Amino acid sequence: MRDTMVKINDRYEFPLQLDLDRENGKYLSPESDRSVRNLYTLHSVLVHSGGVHGGHYYAFIRPTLSDQWFKFDDERVTKEDVKRALEEQYGGEEELPQTNPGFNNTPFKFTKYSNAYMLVYIRESDKDKIICNVDEKDIAEHLRIRLKKEQEEKEDKRRYKAQAHLYTIIKVARDEDLKEQIGKDIYFDLVDHDKVRNFRIQKQTQFSLFKEEVAKELGIPVQFQRFWIWAKRQNHTYRPNRPLTPQEEAQSVGQLREVSNKTHNAELKLFLEVELGLDLRPIAPPEKTKEDILLFIKLYDPEKQELRYVGRLFVKNSSKPIEILAKLNQMAGFASEEEIELYEEIKFEPCVMCEHLDKRASFRTSQIEDGDIICFQKSPPENEGDCRNPDVPSYLEYVHNRQIVHFRSLEKAKEDDFCLELSKLHTYDDVVERVARQIGLDDPSKIRLTSHNCYSQQPKPQPIKYRGVEHLSDMLVHYNQTSDILYYEVLDIPLPELQGLKNLKVAFHHATKDEVVIHNIRLPKQSTVGDVINELKTKVELSHPNAELRLLEVFYHKIYKIFPPNEKIENINDQYWTLRAEEIPEEEKNLGPQDRLIHVYHFTKESGQNQMQVQNFGEPFFLAIHEGETLAEVKMRIQKKLQVPDEEFAKWKFAFLSLGRPEYLQDSDVVFTRFQRRDVYGAWEQYLGLEHSDNTPKRSYAVNQNRHTFEKPVKIYN
Repeated sequence: MRDTMVKINDRYEFPLQLDLDRENGKYLSPESDRSVRNLYTLHSVLVHSGGVHGGHYYAFIRPTLSDQWFKFDDERVTKEDVKRALEEQYGGEEELPQTNPGFNNTPFKFTKYSNAYMLVYIRESDKDKIICNVDEKDIAEHLRIRLKKEQEEKEDKRRYKAQAHLYTIIKVARDEDLKEQIGKDIYFDLVDHDKVRNFRIQKQTQFSLFKEEVAKELGIPVQFQRFWIWAKRQNHTYRPNRPLTPQEEAQSVGQLREVSNKTHNAELKLFLEVELGLDLRPIAPPEKTKEDILLFIKLYDPEKQELRYVGRLFVKNSSKPIEILAKLNQMAGFASEEEIELYEEIKFEPCVMCEHLDKRASFRTSQIEDGDIICFQKSPPENEGDCRNPDVPSYLEYVHNRQIVHFRSLEKAKEDDFCLELSKLHTYDDVVERVARQIGLDDPSKIRLTSHNCYSQQPKPQPIKYRGVEHLSDMLVHYNQTSDILYYEVLDIPLPELQGLKNLKVAFHHATKDEVVIHNIRLPKQSTVGDVINELKTKVELSHPNAELRLLEVFYHKIYKIFPPNEKIENINDQYWTLRAEEIPEEEKNLGPQDRLIHVYHFTKESGQNQMQVQNFGEPFFLAIHEGETLAEVKMRIQKKLQVPDEEFAKWKFAFLSLGRPEYLQDSDVVFTRFQRRDVYGAWEQYLGLEHSDNTPKRSYAVNQNRHTFEKPVKIYN
């Protein structure tokens, strides 16, 4: 009937007991065993709540076939009575309890969308075999092992959680972590603490015992370990701040965590400084005075576009960078006289700050302190042309702003077409230029981009205007979320030009041919409806050269407006309703004072929740009626206009409809008299209705298969 999937919510009753032997077993298959008694008892009812496009399943089960039912709804299990399990799952309609019982108002009924979907019955004679106790030996061994493991894991997690307040997690970062991460996982600061070695230590444990644990785990003797506390600086960087004092090392782990942590999380973050001798074995760390500063060193290679960690150094704050150049060259594997440039990495949020370090000014003068990061590189050659990021600041800027963007064609919005590495600072022009280059398009202004909606996972309805945003970062932001997807389309004219034009989709209904042709009309925004009609005349086939056209607004099979020729097109919306163009019939041009132009719509009646509802369908049209004209005469003209066969037309009923209520007409009724009122809210609220079945095929390819569907076949011309 509908040519589409529907869920049927009609009432359908089912019994507690089902006797399949009745009527000589006519419901049993030929090969069924007739020697047993085929009496079945209801064991469970699976319920679907919702519609065809989505919903929720739950079940009513009585595990032992006793009178006690249980409802299993995801993880909630509740006791239920038999009425809930049976009668309330039959479907059909339900009455709302009356709010004013004293009044004689008709009860309000609504369809129940929760009803039985599948039933399980158990044959009485097999009941004992099916409903019996399950011993552990009845469960397959691999399942027993798996369930036991899951139970143990659950118990471990519970215990871990219950005891969490008794423990501190100590995260220990070492040189090895910095080497491993910098230039691969991270570029700024020194380490990602979530990826370093961590120890779960009871809070009352003495720190000295923790050091023994480290010695055992990492093979570094206790006397060669020196731990530094990390600190968050005002500029949001996170650096080793100072070594632990002997007094602090004498405390318990819990007390130490409180010293290091202003925020009360259960973690203590430490940097383990280990000095290695010439044989690469740990030795005692050098003595640190107030004069000594611990620096962390990164090396940048402009040719390879690589940044890596090369180690750390102690320097005196009164000394100058020029004094450590040879040492830095040695760390990098350069010749000792290699010319190098030094920079201090200061911060990276919200923007990168990396400044050249004066080699001849003392570290104190340059305000260098414990935990600071020095980046160095070979001095850039004079001709920097080949190199994309010739120095450390430009490289860090590039890394901070780089963004991989997944581009998708707007027509295939679900699949990535290509990816480009761009910068968040790229301008609108930079982005369209890169896209044009990628797809081999000469004119980047023909690219139109659309942002991604992170919530609906679809393109936003409105594309990005030409130079409508400054940077790539603005294109990717959606409320407080950032996406990495952009949609593109290639236009036939440059976007700035297109933005000055209005695009209208107009369906042209041919006067004599049985077809609808859809045209895209593109005109400057200040154009009028008259301009649209003139443009259309050059594109469509008219029944005669002097034919006049009009433009209508059609919505849900009703005509809401005839556009005046002088109306500006800028505010006409063709997204939600159809713009229809048609020739004005000769008979309508010469209407006399006693003639009326009335709306004629097709309709069918459907039963709604409480009453019959009128449903319009097909193509609405105008008809000129004359004073004294009877329905019989009007019918002849309608039949001729629509070319409906006699046999079909004989089944049609005709009614005058006002505000959706049909008043059926007889052949002898004078139609004109019904359309006397002028004070209706809108002309579409009063019309001549043609009641007949809607046999419009639901699929577009079938449109042409039945000539009398009252919707013409459609062609689309862009």
